[in-house]
Amino acid sequence: MSLIKFKYREDFGHEYYVQILNIKRRSLLQVSVSWNDEPSWPYIQITSGSGTALGILFWGYKFGFDIDFISRTWNWDYMKEVDEKQIDYVEIDEC
Repeated sequence: MSLIKFKYREDFGHEYYVQILNIKRRSLLQVSVSWNDEPSWPYIQITSGSGTALGILFWGYKFGFDIDFISRTWNWDYMKEVDEKQIDYVEIDEC
């Protein structure tokens, strides 16, 4: 169990993640805020079920905001593996 986890990631922009009260694979609250390099059309998405009690995603121009209540935790190890695979792919492509 961990009380608070913080993560910063750079992938087509800047992304900040916070998880509060993690127990095994669940979190009481997860929040992400991002500022991306490319703009997009604004939208809002509200979800319930499929791993989360309530999830709200907002996107407007380059700003993104995501909040989940009582949901599966975002897997930082998986994101690290994806980043490593992308780096390997770029290195192979350049040879």
